[in-house]
Amino acid sequence: MAARAAGGMTPVVVRARGVRRAFGDAVVLDGADLAIAPGEVVALLGGSGSGKSTLLRILAGLDPEATGDVSVPREHAVVFQEHRLLPWKRVADNVGLGVTGGDVRARTAAALAEVGLADRARAWPAELSGGQSQRVAFARALVREPRVLLLDEPFGALDALTRLKMQDLFGRLRARHGFAALLVTHDVDEALLLADRALVLDGGRIADELPVPLDHPRAPDDPGFGALRRRLLDRLGVPLPGNR
Repeated sequence: MAARAAGGMTPVVVRARGVRRAFGDAVVLDGADLAIAPGEVVALLGGSGSGKSTLLRILAGLDPEATGDVSVPREHAVVFQEHRLLPWKRVADNVGLGVTGGDVRARTAAALAEVGLADRARAWPAELSGGQSQRVAFARALVREPRVLLLDEPFGALDALTRLKMQDLFGRLRARHGFAALLVTHDVDEALLLADRALVLDGGRIADELPVPLDHPRAPDDPGFGALRRRLLDRLGVPLPGNR
């Protein structure tokens, strides 16, 4: 049974309470709290060094030095900015690496088909473009049938056109599978295109949040998008033209 938000009726699939992480004397997270509902996409933004990736790694169970209360289902997967494919394994073997139970070969083929790479199963990672490599990284996550995706700037290393295509792919996969996701990003437009809520991390805590009540699929010229963009930039402390 899903946990429920304190005092409310909203089910929660990911929860963090009082998360703290220091590196020497530098306190990066100082009591960070967040909750994500099933099927909800939450974007996490903040300045460089604000602790976004640190918080994601803690949620993924990759930082045992952190303190606080964290609850994330076992059925989760992580997609990093770098695809992290093993160069000595073919694409299908990278996707199915560590997967157990059921017909792994069939699940791998299905995941590759979903990201448009059904014909690249026998390719080597060196033969792929940057966008194709990141699609393989998404297939590697999907084959695990996650309830939650943890995404650390997954499109940050891509060129602008490929990034738009990957954002569209993410939206289609989310609609098809209904997973929840935490998306770490520096890109305000990306956050508003993909997320149901945008959180701002500042001073080691979630300092603000902005609901994004726009229907999918979205575009930057949609009514209301510009006003949300201005509000989020303001909350991030980015000066707008005419307000400097």
